Amino acid sequence: MIRYIINRLLLTIPVVIAVSVLVFLFIHLIPGDPVEMMLGETATIANVEEIRHMLGLDKPLGIQFLDFMKNLLKGDLGKSIVSRRPVMQIVLERYPATIKLTVASAIVALIISIPLGTLAAVKHYSWIDNLSMIFALLGVSMPNFWLGPLLIILFSLTLGWLPPSGYGGFKYIILPAITLGTAMSASLTRLVRSSMLEVLDQEYIKTARAKGLRERLVIYRHALRNALIPVITVFGMQIGSLLSGALITETIFSWPGVGRLFIESIFRRDFPLVQGCVLIIALTYVFVNFIVDITYGFINPKIRYE
Repeated sequence: MIRYIINRLLLTIPVVIAVSVLVFLFIHLIPGDPVEMMLGETATIANVEEIRHMLGLDKPLGIQFLDFMKNLLKGDLGKSIVSRRPVMQIVLERYPATIKLTVASAIVALIISIPLGTLAAVKHYSWIDNLSMIFALLGVSMPNFWLGPLLIILFSLTLGWLPPSGYGGFKYIILPAITLGTAMSASLTRLVRSSMLEVLDQEYIKTARAKGLRERLVIYRHALRNALIPVITVFGMQIGSLLSGALITETIFSWPGVGRLFIESIFRRDFPLVQGCVLIIALTYVFVNFIVDITYGFINPKIRYE
């Protein structure tokens, strides 16, 4: 298992380098002068040159890249143009809130999708199966920017059960987590159902039933464990979708995470901060996929031996 983890880690290194290169090139792929876009049309030549020198844009492209990679290895992403504070410090202050929201949303999605998808597969073609598919269709069809305000109107303004926005205790995370987790649970429910139907038709499941094992043991120990392998693949990919979806959700609920910071830095034209947010979100996505690969090895030993 240790050898498998080391191999997956070595394969992750080129991906991290490629992500860093793309983030660096991001500033150079923008049409026009990014400094003039930050400062606006009323900026003086002196201000433009000052910001260009501060960002290192007056150096040759190769030197800029070497400086970027060297500073990145030190954890230095530059300084914010607006606050003059280190970008890494600002992003790390907001990062825990985004991770908390992402984890809560993933838990909501799993709590809904695994039991519902399993039940739909066991009771396929029943009213439970049809109801789960209706839920999946509705969940995929409802965008975050519509579901979020709808939940605020219902549970905050009408019923008064939950706070409409802000950051605090457990009550503050319920509505944002449901908003993000619902769409994810809808697609995972369909995947769990289809995967379970395929596994339940295998010979070893029929053998387990023929030996007289209890149906609950057959379903949850033998069938569900093997059915979760493709589910984990999609789940890991959708964690990245949760991070990108948090851009909208954090703005709706005034959640102080990296997504909201990203939107704020765009409006303020604080490009170093925008660059830092993109890099942190991308590296988090790479790390999550690495964890998913490791999880494969624990669930299915054949994968790590291959």
